[in-house]
Amino acid sequence: MNIQDFGIERWMDLYENKCRYNLAETCVESLTVAHLLQLANKKETLLADILPMKLTYGAITGSERLKTLVAGLYERQSKDNVLITHGAIGANALVYETLIEPGDHVVAVSPTYQQHHSIPESYGASVSLWPLKEELGFMPDLKQLKQLVNPQTKLIAINNPNNPTGALMDKAFLNQIIDIARANDAYILCDEVYRGIDQQGDGFTASIADLYEKGISTSSMSKAYSLAGLRLGWVVCSPELISTLITRRDYNTISVGMLDDYFAVMALEVKDKILGRSREITQNNLAMLDEWIASEPRMSYIRPKSGTTALLKYDFDMTSWDFCVRLVETTGVMLSPGSVLNMEGYLRIGYANNPEILRLGLIALSGFLRTLDAEANAQ
Repeated sequence: MNIQDFGIERWMDLYENKCRYNLAETCVESLTVAHLLQLANKKETLLADILPMKLTYGAITGSERLKTLVAGLYERQSKDNVLITHGAIGANALVYETLIEPGDHVVAVSPTYQQHHSIPESYGASVSLWPLKEELGFMPDLKQLKQLVNPQTKLIAINNPNNPTGALMDKAFLNQIIDIARANDAYILCDEVYRGIDQQGDGFTASIADLYEKGISTSSMSKAYSLAGLRLGWVVCSPELISTLITRRDYNTISVGMLDDYFAVMALEVKDKILGRSREITQNNLAMLDEWIASEPRMSYIRPKSGTTALLKYDFDMTSWDFCVRLVETTGVMLSPGSVLNMEGYLRIGYANNPEILRLGLIALSGFLRTLDAEANAQ
């Protein structure tokens, strides 16, 4: 099995633990253990809960309480529709390992998280990329999807809300994708890790698992819930597919760990507080980014409708990789180059980190742009 280097992960590994202002971070500012305990009112009872625990493998597919709480994030699901995994990255990998075989065809929206095209390709499937179009507000063209899908199409992979653009497919748009998938008896895998922090309404995008009988939703505690350190995610789909996924999962995951399960339960029991905090951070920080964009003539963007990331379009004659390397090495500001997301000419910014980090990072980024301006004018 040959597989491409995971571009964004290799980039993050180079600088994320060395930079001063991490504007490449895609999680809403991470919670500390102390803050989580405060939100859950568990400071006084934590030790009483965990000291008696015998550290066995615990519940293999996730505790009943955790699966019930995850099911509660959806409109039409029960605990029998939920399988706990090692993060959303484990959930996505498990779905592809279970469903995709050589000769299958997969359609994957692009840009997206690289798992959704590189993994099926590595299994011998042919992959057609379904591009998001800037002129459509980084939405894809449904007519093009109809042209890409064929009788060999096993699965359509989407990412909603989208990383890196922040674009958002509403229920009506999802139902049109479902019509195309259903006509070809194809699964739809929707990576929904940013669900819960839409800029408008209650924050919750419609889930593919609630809309389509062959819909598969993956998500985690990492992005909207600010708890990436738990490394806990899930798959939500039909009980029949859950059973098949478990067969594969037995070969690479025993359990996610009792303490991870315990803290995820704690967080989901106070999900309204955590998501309220996350929406406040994303909305306020996006307003800050709006003001900055308006003040920078060399930068533009399509304002994201959800998530924690946006694509910045820059007006300089240099590659996105060179831009980002020089930026981080001279100012300590870390963005992600569009080239690692198949979007050369753009920069991905994560705007949901600590507000002060965003503020200071944007100031330093403006200084860097002035340097590039001066160099361009001197030529």
